[in-house]
Amino acid sequence: MPYICMRNTSNMVYITRKEHFNAAHKLWNEQWSQEKNFEIFGKCANPNWHGHNYTLLVTVKGLPNQETGFVVDLKALSKLIKEAVIDPLDHKNMNLDVAFMTGKMASTEILTVEIWKQLKHPIDALGCKLHSIKLYETDNNSAEFFGD
Repeated sequence: MPYICMRNTSNMVYITRKEHFNAAHKLWNEQWSQEKNFEIFGKCANPNWHGHNYTLLVTVKGLPNQETGFVVDLKALSKLIKEAVIDPLDHKNMNLDVAFMTGKMASTEILTVEIWKQLKHPIDALGCKLHSIKLYETDNNSAEFFGD
């Protein structure tokens, strides 16, 4: 049974699930020369690709269910994230192997938006709302997206 989220935002609770995956990519714009790609993207334009150990934070919001105390069943949220995002990305080349990244620049910013698109409707079906996606590419670099 889905958990019901009320519209009263004054009592909204935000809960975050952390997941990890490893993936390779290359930043490259086919419209540019090799020199310009290396100038703009530096080592991220490595012709032999490079990889990162990503940390993904998925934050949902809602009102706790009075019977369970949960905004969302975290086991169900974890399973959804694994099936929709982690399995397609983990130990893959984003430029070549990931259907939802086909034809897109494999930057952390674009990846964050595409992960949102993969999760928004399935999370709605769990009875709460997707609040944000935060993706750490490194310990020092992250992107965060709050929706359309």
